[in-house]
Amino acid sequence: MIKVPETRRGKRLALTGIAAAAIVVFLLYRKFFPELDLQQLLDDFANFLGAWTYLVVGLLAFLETGAFVGLLVPGETAMLIGGAVAGQGVINVYLLIAIAWLMAFLGDSTSFYLGHRLGREFILKHGPRFGISHERYEQVEDYFEKHGGKTVLIGRFIGLVRALSPFVAGSSGMRYRAFAPYSILGSGLQITLHILAGYFFARSIEAAAEVVGIAALVIGTLIVVSVVSYLAWKYLREPGNRRRTVIWMDGHWVTGWIVRLARRYETQLRWLQDRLTPGGTFGLEITTLFAIIAVGSFVLFAYVGILLDDPGPTPGDLRAFDFIDLIRTGWLTSIAKAVTVLGSQVVLLPLVAVTACVLALKQRWSETLVLVLAWVAIGFGIDWIKDWVGRPRPDDGLVEVGGYSYPSGHAAHSVFYIWLSVTVAVRLRPDMTRKAALVSGGIALAALVGLSRVYLQVHYLSDVFGGWALGALCFSFFAVWALLLGQLRKN
Repeated sequence: MIKVPETRRGKRLALTGIAAAAIVVFLLYRKFFPELDLQQLLDDFANFLGAWTYLVVGLLAFLETGAFVGLLVPGETAMLIGGAVAGQGVINVYLLIAIAWLMAFLGDSTSFYLGHRLGREFILKHGPRFGISHERYEQVEDYFEKHGGKTVLIGRFIGLVRALSPFVAGSSGMRYRAFAPYSILGSGLQITLHILAGYFFARSIEAAAEVVGIAALVIGTLIVVSVVSYLAWKYLREPGNRRRTVIWMDGHWVTGWIVRLARRYETQLRWLQDRLTPGGTFGLEITTLFAIIAVGSFVLFAYVGILLDDPGPTPGDLRAFDFIDLIRTGWLTSIAKAVTVLGSQVVLLPLVAVTACVLALKQRWSETLVLVLAWVAIGFGIDWIKDWVGRPRPDDGLVEVGGYSYPSGHAAHSVFYIWLSVTVAVRLRPDMTRKAALVSGGIALAALVGLSRVYLQVHYLSDVFGGWALGALCFSFFAVWALLLGQLRKN
């Protein structure tokens, strides 16, 4: 008689137990689930959570990576439930996305910090006990140095990777300024997609079933493509295999055009591949600008969606006015009136004209083009959105103004100060000292201009946020195009 090893016997018992549990769950599902009214259950759950959904979803979004809760409970569940509650009309879906997005990014940052402070020493000390040798960990560090940004971005859609990648990025020596843009983009995409999936699921179960079917097909296709791509990459990383593959492809008319096209645009293709790699300054600039575009677009148009339904003050606007009533004094009002002029066309238009002329004389054509196009786009954007939303201004303003309220033109135009400080520090004088102080000064000036509009009660706080978002969106959008065109011209 052949004795079955204990390890194999244990595996068989475990598999038998899993199969038995699956059968029990299936029988219970078949027995009780048809009697449940799924829509009624969702309605009851939405009424039970109510406004607490903001806190619950935000906290779970933070804890998923900040405290590694995602290793036990996938964050998709919380996002889907939160979206479903919003779909019942109990809470606002835009505010839910904003809170979850911010908390997810803060969770990533906390995990990154923990990894930076504790991870490397801890792993090097205790890693060999778990099969993580020093050499293997150094390989991980090298990988994150080259592909850390892509791992953080794509890893947001894979539960286990999402929970661990910020910690590993911090412990591997990846810089936070290279980590943050990818975290912002990845968390925003993942949070938005899952909350919207729950949001639309709550409105139409039939439509959700169709979407789930399409999603399953897409996911299955991506898995197949990913596996094939990985096997191809593993085979082609050997120089001899690459040579044989290219010769074979070049000798067949079906694939020959791919080889000829790749040879012709080899430089451009390599450049495109490097754009997701945070090791170079140019790639990091592009990623950072895309992160600003993503956040700016969301803030600007999320408020548009809210105000089209109700143009009145939001709860945050009311709390801001309550706070201002507590601190309002005569001398502070005089300062606010002086500061707000710095965001007016009377001051900014000559500054922009002088800056554009100086840049042109120095033959900094890309910076000049970004400034001029962004300024024009901001002007058109303010007029268009104001007419679209048609939000009345607050009552009893401390200065005379006219027109609609959202978004704040002063706040949008004041982003010029931030752009100017960043352009000088990064593009014109990269070797200058106290660059952080210069950029901080530009941010502080834009912040003071926007907040002065709220203090003077001529704009709501949401108007100012929308203005900042519009300005950042316009400057970042044209900066991306200037960088791309400049790099293509060099190549």
